[in-house]
Amino acid sequence: MTVAGEPIGRRGLLAATAAVATTTLLAPAAAAEPPQQSVPIVELAEIAHPLRSTDPVGPSEDLRALGAMIGEARVVGLGEATHGSHEFFALKHRVFRHLVEEMGFTTFALEASWSAGLLIDAHVQGHGGDDARQVVDRTLAQSPWHRREFADLITWMRGHNLRHPQRPVHFVGDDLGFPGLGDHLFTRVTDHLRRAAPATLPKVEQLYAGLRPFDDGLGYVANLPLPRRKRNAELAQQALELVTEAGGGATGIATAGTTATGTAGDVEHEWAVQHARNIAQTFAFATMNPEDRSFVIAAQRLRDRAMADNVLWWRRIHGDGILLSAHNGHAGYLSSDPELYPHPQGSQLRDVLGAGYRSIGLTFGQGSFLTEEDVFADDWRTTTVPPATPDMTEYALDRVRRRDYYLDLRRAPSAARAWLATPRPTYDAGTTFQRDPLPTLAIGPAYDLLVHLHQVRAAEQL
Repeated sequence: MTVAGEPIGRRGLLAATAAVATTTLLAPAAAAEPPQQSVPIVELAEIAHPLRSTDPVGPSEDLRALGAMIGEARVVGLGEATHGSHEFFALKHRVFRHLVEEMGFTTFALEASWSAGLLIDAHVQGHGGDDARQVVDRTLAQSPWHRREFADLITWMRGHNLRHPQRPVHFVGDDLGFPGLGDHLFTRVTDHLRRAAPATLPKVEQLYAGLRPFDDGLGYVANLPLPRRKRNAELAQQALELVTEAGGGATGIATAGTTATGTAGDVEHEWAVQHARNIAQTFAFATMNPEDRSFVIAAQRLRDRAMADNVLWWRRIHGDGILLSAHNGHAGYLSSDPELYPHPQGSQLRDVLGAGYRSIGLTFGQGSFLTEEDVFADDWRTTTVPPATPDMTEYALDRVRRRDYYLDLRRAPSAARAWLATPRPTYDAGTTFQRDPLPTLAIGPAYDLLVHLHQVRAAEQL
């Protein structure tokens, strides 16, 4: 089962707080550089642009070439090779600030639960007196994003809105409701029905009665028998159908690429349907059997489809200009586990948006990040990996430039393009980390653009 990007038994569902133990891999024996790598290194160096820093503070002139590579795309998927590296999280903050200030972007979308995103966005819009750290504590506590870097991002977003109330930025979680939906998502649905369709309210409240609150997805899957979970999924789906019908067919939503139209009631109904849909999809996802890979595969396909649909729905409501933060395997077009992720969120967005979507992969050569050994143990640990070995993708990438850089993979010359199209071992860590063997991926067809960092360190606790 997956919530932070990777499945139970292989990469795992999100669990909670960071731990202090550290796992370190022994450095491999030195090996000679394969001769076939010399040509792609030279060719890639010709199109590589220096990255001054991952720190969000400071000038961003070095990102202007990245903006040119993004071009007219208005939904940008910015991946991460790990879910727990400081430099990846800080760079996302930096890139988002640049896109907001220089290219008019307005939304930061995170591979986090839809319900958590709603609460974070309320804070970003200036509601409530909590500081960002309290908001992160309350909404992201059981995720790898329960880190100082995301508190800093949210602080900046709220400050931006205070300074620029005419063009506010938004935060959205595009994922299902794991680790938990809480109760507020159910309340948003029933409050709408109480105002707009009171005759429907009693039946929906009855259907939701045994489902709410949904605070502990991990415990729910681990402890509730499968027949009961399947019955609950049926109840949530019935509630979604009733909420949808309560609108009388009015959607208030135009075609993809446009913002909501129609009356305020129409749009309010669309929000209620979206909340009810997320509840139903979450309970459908929770019917999987973590010990049966076929169930896990079906659940992961549902999840990627739901994440893509959530981004497209948000785009129809709020318009373009979305930076989507997710694992490389969800932001890109290929995954290192194609059986589990045959059609990732990124490829689904490209199917709908075409050139309006741009995927950026993030890789690294060595360093530390946070992972879990047991997703039910709530024990985030620091894992440290040595410099990439000659058989790995990152080995050649480390030799393109001495400092961090980014490049447009679509512009790679012929020899480099052929090299990029060949699957090779790569550092790729979701909630858990597969060490032996490392996963493989051909990064050329996986992304449009690539940012490579030579070294990373574990993300910082609050």
